[in-house]
Amino acid sequence: MSCCAPGAEMALDLTAAVTPSSAEIRLASRSLGGDLHQTDLSVPSVHCAACIHTIETTLGKLEHVESARVNLSTKRVSVRWHGYEAPPLFATLDRSGYRANLFEPETFGKDDTLSGLIRAVAVAGFAAANIMLLSVSVWSGAQGATRDLFHWVSALIAVPALFFAGGIYFRSAANALRHGRMNMDVPIAVGVSLAYAMSLYETINHGEHAYFDASVSLLFFLLIGRTLDHVMRERARTAVNGLSRLAARGAVVLRDDSARDYLPIGEIAPGMRLLIAAGERIPVDGTILSGDSDLDCSLVSGESTPRSVGLGAHIQAGMLNLTGPLTMEATAAAKDSFLAEMVRLMEAAEGGRSTYRRIADRVSAFYAPVVHLAALLTFLGWMAATGDWHRAMTIAIAVLIITCPCALGLAVPIVQVVAARRLFEAGIMVKDGSAMERLAMIDTALFDKTGTLTLGQPRLINASSIDPTMLAIAADMAAHSHHPFSKAIAGFGGFSGQPKLDSVSEHPGFGMEALTEGNTWRLGRRGWAGWKARTGGEGKHGGYGGTVLTKNGTIAATFAFEDAVRADARLALAKLRHSGVSIEMLSGDTAKACAEVAGALGIERYVPSLLPSGKVEWVEALTRAGHKVLMVGDGLNDTPALAAAHVSMAPATAADVGRNLADFVFLRESLLAVPLALDISRKAGRLIRQNLAIAVVYNAVAVPIAIAGHVTPLIAAIAMSASSLLVIGNAMRLQRFARALSLESASQGGPASTGVLAQS
Repeated sequence: MSCCAPGAEMALDLTAAVTPSSAEIRLASRSLGGDLHQTDLSVPSVHCAACIHTIETTLGKLEHVESARVNLSTKRVSVRWHGYEAPPLFATLDRSGYRANLFEPETFGKDDTLSGLIRAVAVAGFAAANIMLLSVSVWSGAQGATRDLFHWVSALIAVPALFFAGGIYFRSAANALRHGRMNMDVPIAVGVSLAYAMSLYETINHGEHAYFDASVSLLFFLLIGRTLDHVMRERARTAVNGLSRLAARGAVVLRDDSARDYLPIGEIAPGMRLLIAAGERIPVDGTILSGDSDLDCSLVSGESTPRSVGLGAHIQAGMLNLTGPLTMEATAAAKDSFLAEMVRLMEAAEGGRSTYRRIADRVSAFYAPVVHLAALLTFLGWMAATGDWHRAMTIAIAVLIITCPCALGLAVPIVQVVAARRLFEAGIMVKDGSAMERLAMIDTALFDKTGTLTLGQPRLINASSIDPTMLAIAADMAAHSHHPFSKAIAGFGGFSGQPKLDSVSEHPGFGMEALTEGNTWRLGRRGWAGWKARTGGEGKHGGYGGTVLTKNGTIAATFAFEDAVRADARLALAKLRHSGVSIEMLSGDTAKACAEVAGALGIERYVPSLLPSGKVEWVEALTRAGHKVLMVGDGLNDTPALAAAHVSMAPATAADVGRNLADFVFLRESLLAVPLALDISRKAGRLIRQNLAIAVVYNAVAVPIAIAGHVTPLIAAIAMSASSLLVIGNAMRLQRFARALSLESASQGGPASTGVLAQS
């Protein structure tokens, strides 16, 4: 079985295509902040590790290109570049022999390769069976003209099989050689062609032996292996395809003149008003302008209980409107929506470059020249030893076939895609395979408190004791922030007596600041907002806890909240400890509030009143001490620590920047996602090491046997396919393991804690 993406060449569009202009590329790209952009391309002809290496290296050398990553299963190339002029991506790929087009979300998942592979297998199998029948007569003693007739009939049957079924390999090899490079299909094409050419030579010269059955059967077994490989990759992509199919295809747009137009999802832009009828899916992220309804959020969060929404509620693409019509304002384009982000995370799971993946890719990149050299030396050696060119050529062909590092090429990605799918089914998104490798190495887990260990939905409990004007001012300021405490305060707005705010700005980790009528108002951390009320310095990690409203540095109101611990948080932390991971809690909250959470969850070590910089310093100190740190956080103030940690994880409710930065995102409320991801990552690491060992042992045993002349080309094809199937079968063990872990977590789970955690 080739480690190439199965039958990709059949999907290659050889017709002339219009190359998008730089402006069109920029328009289709996704902004990542500043002048950094990401362009996603579809390259149907990418088919092996050599292709991945060529594309990534060639594009990576372009000016302003930061990185290029190839996803072998989806044939998608993601290029990140700086500036305002898009680099010549299409021209560069075309010079390397790869036809590309802009990735279209609407066409994602459409793949006609399997039907083509099945037809090729059927043709090769039919031809192989008939040639075998004719060969039986030759083996039974047919002589002279009868034997020659059977050989000629076999040669004629083999021709359409080689051209149709073998065209997959021949087209790929020819394209590679035409552009001055090698790939995995070159030696296969050479081996099949030589086997047929030798057989035809024997037939023309009335020889006793011909190998038409071997050349066609070789194709038959190679195609079977390639088809199984394709089916396996399609199974790994099922989750991504399912997400894409469930996405809305468009929506009704309400114009300013009350007209209604139906627009495809790709044409919906932020700011448009959309009408969502009951039974329709939310097409893009947005905010409800009018209407009340219940939403099925299971596709987004994994939770089956419907969620009631009304005016001002934020809703995400993929949610299903159940009961009533809604009018919403789009806040993001389809390509920037939460659902699109989840699809990208799933696709990226195979595209990551872990240490194991880089080793396998480097070995595979040197495969073709090494194999051809080995086959050439084998031929020359046998010629020198026996003088029998026929025997020498047969053995050289067997070496060409058996040395294909299919098992090595599949060893890492097949485990990564199976692991990523299992994590997704458990409500956990992973960015790439290297994240799983890093997670498997952790020995320390740091948890943020609010929004991570707790639900991050605090409730203001002392509103009745706060002056209505002060509460209204605080609510007006809080409406400009996404911090959980701000959201709790913002719900108390609407009092008509408060002054109008001239400007509002947010200071992550500290709070909000506003100016009005010459006064400075601050809402946030006591040590920052109430600077006139302080009796000392803030200290290394930030100062006094508590949330207050101050006017010119004097405290005008103090706020107290309550929050609930996440479901199964205590059980999740216990599982992590059982796995050998030490637990610590970092928070910007007061020591009192942190102590309550730590006591409820059995956390022995916690650090309160931390600024964002303090969290980073804590992570870096642990790293310098030799620890591998997992940071789990959700807030904007956690993002520096998420970036500094060895590996990071965030809930789906996290701030956008934190969710984008985290290596893992869990969609459900339960923290059992953390130990589950750790267990699956560690099991995946063990399976990868086993697969690499299988690939090494296979080559160490098979290659010497083939060089020694004990393997025919047909046996070589069977052995090569068997090694790949063995690697795939070993990777599939992860499915049973992950399913057992999910069932165990579900059986041990319990309701969310109702404990109240107070902050004063």
